Amino acid sequence: MSDILIVDDEKDIRELVSDILIDEGYSTRLAAESDETFRQINAEPPALIILDIWLKNSKLDGIDILKTVRRDNPDIPVVIISGHGNIEIAVAAIKQGAYDFIEKPFNIDQLMVVISRAMETSRLRRENAQLKVTGFTSTTMIGDSAAFKVLTANLDKVTTSNARVMLTGPSGAGKEVAARYIHANSDRAAGPFISVNSASIEPERMEEVLFGRESSDRGYEPGLLEQAHGGILYFDEIADMPLGTQSKILHVLLEQQFTRVGGKDKVRVDIRVLSSTNRDLLAEIDAGNFREELYHRLNVVPIEVPSLENRRDDIPAIARHFVDELNKEQGLTKREISNEACAVLQMQPWPGNIRQLRNVIERILILGPNSGPIMPDELPNAEHVQQDDSLGLTSNFASLSLRDAREMFEREYLMVQINRFGGNISKTATFVGMERSALHRKLKTLNVVTTNKSGARVAELEAVATGTDG
Repeated sequence: MSDILIVDDEKDIRELVSDILIDEGYSTRLAAESDETFRQINAEPPALIILDIWLKNSKLDGIDILKTVRRDNPDIPVVIISGHGNIEIAVAAIKQGAYDFIEKPFNIDQLMVVISRAMETSRLRRENAQLKVTGFTSTTMIGDSAAFKVLTANLDKVTTSNARVMLTGPSGAGKEVAARYIHANSDRAAGPFISVNSASIEPERMEEVLFGRESSDRGYEPGLLEQAHGGILYFDEIADMPLGTQSKILHVLLEQQFTRVGGKDKVRVDIRVLSSTNRDLLAEIDAGNFREELYHRLNVVPIEVPSLENRRDDIPAIARHFVDELNKEQGLTKREISNEACAVLQMQPWPGNIRQLRNVIERILILGPNSGPIMPDELPNAEHVQQDDSLGLTSNFASLSLRDAREMFEREYLMVQINRFGGNISKTATFVGMERSALHRKLKTLNVVTTNKSGARVAELEAVATGTDG
């Protein structure tokens, strides 16, 4: 961001400074008085303002403009210039928050040094503000399964557009990571990513949080919409947003502007909106809990984020990624995960999806030994699962002949392995020690087929038509 706003009532000075900055690779905008200055700032906040103190035919002088900028746009550095400079004016400007003060006629080298430092300050302020708002959430996408490839292919298609995307899928499946992936690979990557957890904000405070507020005693407080200017605003679990706020968000999407709570001035924003939900929004609309028009505005490009159950082939890679991540973040011991433990992880149910898997790995690294690979007996519920399996074997096989029991075992075993490897027959064949063609023949005799569900191949029994001869 290298946009500089030059405010001076003398046309020759404005154009001279502009020409110098353009030669140095900056882009510039010009204003001669306060009204035009604020129109320029509201349209697009600049990275830096060069501001003359004395402005003819202007409602506000430079000091008053400086005060307003510092109140409404505190991250924009302001460099004051004046041909009537003295120490009192310089001190007054610095006290009001000016970055620096330069006296006319100015030395070009001195001006460029000040501008270069001020631009660096602007960049650091934006980066620090973004880190404070977004916190740390990984944008790394891990996987090689068919469902994962479908997901990333869909995400890649929308990164370069400005379209609104609705991410659907169960809780913990990684919808926010998918949203951050879109941001990191879009032309807004240098802008902020602001996440709004609709469920965690009290309904009566939602408007203040989103739109900000103005009051005589507390001044101006920007909301999340303003903080997202130039970047992406992500509504996590949009179905939890109050109906009253939904109508106002709809207005923002239509107009790209809003009024702060308690304020009168229109605030213009340039934001891209992403949203997510784990609910059926059409059912919510029928129940009167969600506005249909808002749904259609947000659901321009729907993308499904698959559950971990539909990505079992990715579980070992995701688990190992969490080991590395927790080692870097928290200093937890970096341990290998044994193949046997990976197999158990792939066969366990994951109602909490990727979030649950991360919690399990973190718990193991905290409570387990400081060396050696992670083994199956360290996994939660591993013993319980084994007991359930043995009970199942007893009850299912006790009344069967050896031939029927063997056939049932082979069917259930192969279905588990196919689902574990995401429907990949080649990987399944390698693991179970069969030729691929032999495995295909075996599956046919067992009436096992693979079907596509949510982008993943899943093994299931083939529906066999039955009837009577007439």
